[in-house]
Amino acid sequence: MPARTRRAAAALAATASIALFASACTGQSDAGATDDPDAQTTITFWHGWSADSEKKAVDDNVKRFEKAHPNIKVKVVSNMTDDKINQALRAGGSNAPDVVSSFTTDNVGKFCSSGALADLAPFVEKSKIDLAKTFAKSRLDYTQFEGKRCSLPLLGDAYGLYYNKDAFAKAGIKEAPKTWSEFDQVAQKLTKAKGDSYEQLGFMPNFHGYETTPGHLAAQWGPNYFDAQGKSNIAKDPAFTQMFTWQKNLVDKLGGFKKLESFRNTFGDEWGEKHPFYTGQVAMQLDGEWRLGMATDAKVPFQIGVAPLPVPDDQAADYGKGYLSGTIVGIAATSKKQNAAWELVKYMTTDTDAVVDFANELRNVPSTNDALDSPKLKLDERFKVFLDIAKHPKSNTTPASVNGGTYQVTLQEFGYQYESGKVTDLKAGLEKTAAQIDTDIEKAK
Repeated sequence: MPARTRRAAAALAATASIALFASACTGQSDAGATDDPDAQTTITFWHGWSADSEKKAVDDNVKRFEKAHPNIKVKVVSNMTDDKINQALRAGGSNAPDVVSSFTTDNVGKFCSSGALADLAPFVEKSKIDLAKTFAKSRLDYTQFEGKRCSLPLLGDAYGLYYNKDAFAKAGIKEAPKTWSEFDQVAQKLTKAKGDSYEQLGFMPNFHGYETTPGHLAAQWGPNYFDAQGKSNIAKDPAFTQMFTWQKNLVDKLGGFKKLESFRNTFGDEWGEKHPFYTGQVAMQLDGEWRLGMATDAKVPFQIGVAPLPVPDDQAADYGKGYLSGTIVGIAATSKKQNAAWELVKYMTTDTDAVVDFANELRNVPSTNDALDSPKLKLDERFKVFLDIAKHPKSNTTPASVNGGTYQVTLQEFGYQYESGKVTDLKAGLEKTAAQIDTDIEKAK
């Protein structure tokens, strides 16, 4: 899914743009839910999908909504970035959207705290929707901030482990590793040197290795990013020390940072046909559920295996959990048609058949509990791994913050410093990083 999978790059740009937006937003002063949702009306829906197949899936979903709500017409605008959405929400007026969706869950804190998106709590209450029964806790966590629910989950993402089954069989490896100690052994066994480089690398542990980010990895340790007072917890929660220690040790076991970086520089584009997993350069890859469809479309010359990411050895009972994220949808606070807009949001996020159909078409994880269990899901049988990760009670996500994903960027920058050896004192480095995160949050407030 090309548009969705640009999320990592888009998030960094969006974080900066929303910082400006948050301070300039005028909130909801001239808006409100006063329209008649049964009247003939037209609302505008902005989304970020851009590929033809993706746009068709969105359009088909909207057509089903219009059939169920013949009085509401929806003008759909595709390929809208958070930058464009922010500018439109700030400006308001007749050209602004009524409903918006975003791939960047990191920015929910800003969307909510700035008043850019309307509070959905009154709509949820009016519709008598039990959110706790409808969505997994992690989905509810990344769609609200400090008690304000300004968005709902649209479709979900779940991260797991892809592996080259042919390479596994050739190496005599029977199954995917379940603990990080097993993973280290498998990664080393699958690594084949070629001079100063590699013929095959078991796994690319460096943080520039596409989806191998601190946030995606730390989820397996069950981290708490902030304490009860909202202060950064990364220097106090042992999950982060353990994750960075494990990652750095694997970097060293597989040849060291410089050798790995030199090999990484030979990789093809993450979203192209020369992805290193497709070409066999790496035998295992951390990635989201979308990669299964993309790898299948790329016609890779080997059998693909899918499994949950490993867990720490002392958390073996929790195997099956993973990092969750997804697309969010909300109502523009400046919209004059919020009741009609809510009908679209409610349909897309809570109607089981609508969610299932949309997930089938976009090859994403359904966001509701009922949709996850629906017999109407028509996805690759291996996709069940991601459905199970999404349902696992200990799967988790990165929490919302008033300055969006800035704290994650700061943590990742530290990861680059630590893995490369520029920072050698992990404890002191995490304390300094935590202090920077707290400073940035205070400034944003």
